Amino acid sequence: MMKLRRSGERGHADHGWLNSYHTFSFANYYDPEQMGYRSLRVINDDRVAPGRGFGAHAHRDMEILTYVLEGHLAHKDSMGHTEVLGPNEIQKMSAGSGVVHSEFNASEREPVHFLQIWIEPQTTGTAPGYEQYAFEAEEKRDRFRLLASNAPTEGVARLNQDASVSVAEITMGKTLKYALGAGRHAWVHVVEGEVTLNGERLGTGDAAAVRDEAELRFAVEGGKAEVLVFDLA
Repeated sequence: MMKLRRSGERGHADHGWLNSYHTFSFANYYDPEQMGYRSLRVINDDRVAPGRGFGAHAHRDMEILTYVLEGHLAHKDSMGHTEVLGPNEIQKMSAGSGVVHSEFNASEREPVHFLQIWIEPQTTGTAPGYEQYAFEAEEKRDRFRLLASNAPTEGVARLNQDASVSVAEITMGKTLKYALGAGRHAWVHVVEGEVTLNGERLGTGDAAAVRDEAELRFAVEGGKAEVLVFDLA
C-alpha cells in the first residue's frame, strides 16, 4: 500500500536568503496530518543564498542528517567540529543531551541546495555525536548506497534508531529493486527527476509512504532520477 505526498502539497517558506519546502510540519508550517512518518520527523528541502545561513542554535534528542545536492555547506558545532559538506557526502549529528551548531553557505557567490532530515532517536539523553562520510558518485549509480543505519558499518553514519537511509541515482532505461523486510515501512523521497515506483509516477520533490509491500520497484524511462529510501520500523 502506498500513499503519495506530492511536491506541491508541501509547506513552503521563502525568507529571501532561505527558500525552504517542508515535507512535514515544521516552524510556521503546521498540518496535523503531516507530523512525520514513523520515526522520520523532518525533510526540509533548503536553498540558502551565498554567504547566508543559520546562526548558532541548539538541538537535543534528534538524529539530524544533512545531504547536499549542490554547492557547499559550512558546519560548526559545540563539540568542536568545523567542517564543509558537499555533494555525495552524508553528515549526521546526534543531538542527544544537547548541542549547539551553525550552518552557512560556504560560498559568497553560489547558492547551496541541501536536504535536512530529522529522525527521532530510540533513546534520549545520550552523548552528542558527529559523523561525516564522503563517497564516489558511482557508488549510488543504478544501485543503492547505504548512507545511515543503526548497524555499525564502515563509511555509513550510525543512527540511534531502528532505521536506515539509502540513496540511488537511476539512469534511463534501468530498473532497481529494494526489498522491504516483514513489518517494515518505507518513505521514498524523489530528490530529482522522474521515476515510476510500483506503477506510480513520481517527480522531483514527490514522496510516498509505503507499508505492506515486500518490494519497491523503481524504473526510469527518460533522463535519470535520484531517490532516497527511508527503511523504518
